[in-house]
Amino acid sequence: MLQGTIERVGSTGRRSASKPSSRSHTPERKYLPEVQGLRALAVLMVVAYHVWFGRISGGVDIFLLLSAFLMTGQFTRKLESGRALELLKYWAHLFKRLLPLIAITLVATLGATRLFLPETRWGSVFGQTWASLFYYQNWFLASESVDYYAAEHSLASPLQHFWSLSIQGQIFILWPLIFALAAVIAQRARLRIRALLILMFGTVFTVSLVFSIITTANNQAFAYFDTRTRLWEFALGSLLALLLPYLKFNRNVRIFLGWLGIVAMLSCGIILHVGQQFPGYMALWPTLAAACVIVAGFTNSRVGVDRFLSMKPLVKLGDSSYALYLFHWPVLVIYLVAADKTSAGPLAGLAIILFSICTAWLGTRFVDTPLRRNRWIDQTRMRAVAVILVCMSIVAAPLITWQHQVDVQNQALMAQADRNNPGAASLFPGFIDQSDPDAVLLPTKTAIADDWPKFVGGDCKADGALLLNLCNNGITDGSKSIVVWGSSHAHVLNTPILEMAETNHWNVSSFTKGYCPLGEDTAADITEACVEFNKQTLADILAMKPDVVVTTSTRTNVLWEVPEQLDPSWISTVQTLNDAGIKVIAIRDTPRIPQLVPDCLEATPTDFTGCGAKRIDLFSDESPTDAVAASLPGTTFLDFTDYLCDDTFCPAVIGNVIVYKDDNHITRHLHGNSGTRLCSRVPSRHWLGHEVTHGII
Repeated sequence: MLQGTIERVGSTGRRSASKPSSRSHTPERKYLPEVQGLRALAVLMVVAYHVWFGRISGGVDIFLLLSAFLMTGQFTRKLESGRALELLKYWAHLFKRLLPLIAITLVATLGATRLFLPETRWGSVFGQTWASLFYYQNWFLASESVDYYAAEHSLASPLQHFWSLSIQGQIFILWPLIFALAAVIAQRARLRIRALLILMFGTVFTVSLVFSIITTANNQAFAYFDTRTRLWEFALGSLLALLLPYLKFNRNVRIFLGWLGIVAMLSCGIILHVGQQFPGYMALWPTLAAACVIVAGFTNSRVGVDRFLSMKPLVKLGDSSYALYLFHWPVLVIYLVAADKTSAGPLAGLAIILFSICTAWLGTRFVDTPLRRNRWIDQTRMRAVAVILVCMSIVAAPLITWQHQVDVQNQALMAQADRNNPGAASLFPGFIDQSDPDAVLLPTKTAIADDWPKFVGGDCKADGALLLNLCNNGITDGSKSIVVWGSSHAHVLNTPILEMAETNHWNVSSFTKGYCPLGEDTAADITEACVEFNKQTLADILAMKPDVVVTTSTRTNVLWEVPEQLDPSWISTVQTLNDAGIKVIAIRDTPRIPQLVPDCLEATPTDFTGCGAKRIDLFSDESPTDAVAASLPGTTFLDFTDYLCDDTFCPAVIGNVIVYKDDNHITRHLHGNSGTRLCSRVPSRHWLGHEVTHGII
């Protein structure tokens, strides 16, 4: 993947009187063509599996190992020969080689996003472009728990593949520091540098592998992008480079190891569900397979795997492997979106691969190679830094400009929202519509993905992997204390509550977890993790003794035979709160629409009717809470369904306001400087303010 990133430097078994002797089958080679061929084979695996099979191949793990293998050889030779590491110079020239092709990829993807991707996805691409440019894309994706290995790549980001490049970039900073630390320790303790490095990287390998196994078992979606769960793959490459001179096998054994490694590499993605099991111990499969090929080395045999990997076409493709990895994924995702397909067929897939290979060759030939071999740039560190800054500017300038245009447009629309976007106020008797005929719907398509409650002035600890949001509004001396508790549907209730809390100076604390309504009944599709969260939260709330707990009551689901249900364990949980003297406001669940509303509106911009749902499919004639209301006198049941649906239909748009940010979460309608959403645009007598006047809060 990194073709010229770490110079095609060599064999870690270079001869020296003070170093381990080279293996007889590796005669002082500085350039390893079989490694270039191995890189080519790995990138072909990645591309083919992405394009045709919608799966992960394990090829990226091989790239991680190879990058550390080559980097370790380079730095170890420097240390053993007594040369300075010159880390600043190394980093400057390294990223000078990396960033030009990255800049081309990001700028081209931004252009394709503007042309082909729906506006609802622009905001995500903005954030991921910055994350890719500054090498933190893996953490960006980890925080969002992105399903990178989803079969339907048309819904994936065209920049998701930058997660592995971000991890590599982080390692290119960390690994040289380890070598520098080893040099200091070796000098002061008078230790052999190679032995010390083996100890240090062996420790990193062990600790990281154990951490990776545990984290992958507990939270695989997050672990996939976590740098810490991948450190052992780099450490394995470093250990391989350090130990290779000691690994002496006869030629027949090396021939066997080489072909064993190739077969294991090619079969990994077929046999294993890589995306669902990596990067725990399963990732040892492709990395050890690559290690076998490297240990096999140069066999000088007609049947050796090195003869196959050293073939000129593979070596040439290896030269362009970095560019091919960069280019193929955006091409695939943009094609699927533009063609409105979920997968590429045989012919379209072949065309995508050939196009990616051609553009990768052009990028390598006319951008990467000239810059990498430019002696004038390499003469000073500042010239390399200048190239880095230019590359960053090439990406940052259009990105900042585009984001500014979107922000200005959003602000202009918000300034006219009172007239053009009345929302649920349009349902009130006597309402007079004064909106412009061409009024734009709010929230805008670029802002809707982030249309969640905003705890301005407070604190919010969010964990995308665990779907947790633990928030407060920052007020500690409020006249009343309010707790919002429940699933993500309870979380969206925070918007109107926060507005009223600001007006009335209330404390607001919010404890919500996605897919986790109140209750402890695992038979009702409540997970064990949800049960544990609810038990702990209940204990915390009982200790807090707030004035009111706000939550949802029923649960709706378009797939159930019964439109909505009230879980028995919900009733017992609310009873526990009431028995402790804590009042509860329970709000009937919101509709769940059969399709993603923003995408539906994008597809049918002049006809919104197909983006809603029939009321009878979403709600029972009578709320299930009616039967238990009398037994819970400390609980007030509220039902705002009539503000979301008429007698027969639940529309996707009300009063020029998009009701749902996806298929079930009510949007937060930004209005001036105050955060409001559809329901909160209803006058206070129709919302929680009604309960204030009756002394409930």
